[in-house]
Amino acid sequence: MTAVRLTAATRRAWVGLFALCFVLLAPFARAQEGDGEQGGSEEARDSDSDRSAKGGKAPVEDPRIKKAEPVAAPAGNSTAAHETNCADRIDEDGDSVIDCADSDCLDKPECRKTGVHEQTDALCSDFIDNDGDGTIDCDDKDCQTTGLTACRGSWKGEVPGVHGKVGNTFSLPPIDEGMNVDQLIGKFGDSDGERNDYTCSDGVDNDSDGKVDCADFGCRFDPQVTICNAQAGLKFSVVAQIKQLYRIEDTNRARQNLNDLDTSFSALQMRFLGPIGNIENSFFLLNMRAEKTPRLTFAMFQLPVGKRGHFFNINSGGGGLTAQTILSISKHPLIEPAYFVFSAFEQGNGAATEFGGPIDEKGRVNFRVFAGGGAGNSNGNVGGRFFADDNTNYTWTVGGQFHFNLAGYYNRFDTPFIYNAVPLTAAALVGAKYDQRAQERYPAWNGTAIFKWWHFYAQGETYWKRELEFGSWQYSYLATIGALLWPRHLYAAADFGEYIAGDLDRLPADINADVGAALKRQRDERQFRAALHWYAYEQTGLVTLRYKYDDVKNGRFAADGFKNQELSLTATYRF
Repeated sequence: MTAVRLTAATRRAWVGLFALCFVLLAPFARAQEGDGEQGGSEEARDSDSDRSAKGGKAPVEDPRIKKAEPVAAPAGNSTAAHETNCADRIDEDGDSVIDCADSDCLDKPECRKTGVHEQTDALCSDFIDNDGDGTIDCDDKDCQTTGLTACRGSWKGEVPGVHGKVGNTFSLPPIDEGMNVDQLIGKFGDSDGERNDYTCSDGVDNDSDGKVDCADFGCRFDPQVTICNAQAGLKFSVVAQIKQLYRIEDTNRARQNLNDLDTSFSALQMRFLGPIGNIENSFFLLNMRAEKTPRLTFAMFQLPVGKRGHFFNINSGGGGLTAQTILSISKHPLIEPAYFVFSAFEQGNGAATEFGGPIDEKGRVNFRVFAGGGAGNSNGNVGGRFFADDNTNYTWTVGGQFHFNLAGYYNRFDTPFIYNAVPLTAAALVGAKYDQRAQERYPAWNGTAIFKWWHFYAQGETYWKRELEFGSWQYSYLATIGALLWPRHLYAAADFGEYIAGDLDRLPADINADVGAALKRQRDERQFRAALHWYAYEQTGLVTLRYKYDDVKNGRFAADGFKNQELSLTATYRF
């Protein structure tokens, strides 16, 4: 008879099968042994009682075995048939489901959604989908905001902020029913002075309210601040606009063949921002526009200098004395900047560097100085240059600006939009620079005043320059007002301004050869715009009805003036 030989694999399979059987049968064996030790079955216990009653010997207890003490019922357990209190963090009916997570509490008033975002520890641990987005508590991305601790398990220690540290002691004042967390901005000791990615990433308490960066209500709850959303690291921001245009009047010869109606994807802005490597309180920003062709329009890398809020940055040369050229398109209450304010004064450089910060301890007075250079004209893309009119002259600029916070705190990157009532803010910025352009050289001055209070916003800006090559005075001004007509729903804004090109004291010797594009574009212009914004989905989705009127006069060297009136409906999505 041939012996059966088992392979190693077969032997391992049989051993695994026996082990599995042992694991499955062991509990039953222990249960039977336990019954014997504690008196066995009911019949056996009756037999023991009978023997005791009949004088027989009862089972003898082993003195080596310590008798178990009665175990107290866990705190919170009771014999209640239903959850009796849906807000006490106790499982009264012992079904392992607490408060609003228990079906018994489904219709209780304390378990109804509040309608606000889950951006506090209390709202992130109440078992309620407060904002109605289909996710509850720690499953909601709102609960991953920097500074919250409810979703961090048993981990102790500090919660890392984007820059600096935000401790576990972060607390919020009581929030009334129906009140959203963004309504805390400017209240309960918050100075409403940190509401943009720049001031929310510098490691400094810019508005002297005792809260730094992402611990500040404005940094944490203003949806326009990207740097403090979710976890620290690289952030991605998008602004998209779709426009329906109706041309009421347009006498510009270049647009005579266009239809009065037009529908377009008018803007697509994408921003990448965050800290630089492992450098605390650093910041970088890359801004891309992609509605026509993808192009990188602005780049900036900023490092802290000392611990008082001073900074040093290098950028792509887009900034100067006005903020019109560097604000995100989501922060223009009239859809786009007023180009006539800066087109003759801010002419882009190849690259620039900037240094600035507070002068006093409370940041009431700040300064910034800058310098830039680069031959040619920008083609709208970082690093992209071209030479107009075959002019290869090297261009450069140097200047500085003072910033005075007269009441409250304002930053040049702040938005003019108002969503809730705001505290009083008044500020003034004054600056000067010298520019050497391809065809012009001039000193220039800029002044800006800002007033913001309750439901109202007002801003005035003026720009002046004395052109030295051809001898002319040029200036522009813009007045902007805004009013929150219905908090969290309707915001209205309007602006009016002019640019005066001025006459040339010294005409070029050969107009056809010596007059470049920069001089030809300089012509008197007057503009009026009015807009009504509907916050269709909080501050993420806006619908804007805007009227625009342009009156452009003839230039110095051509009869190319025109008038333009248009009505547009724009849908903006920003996050």
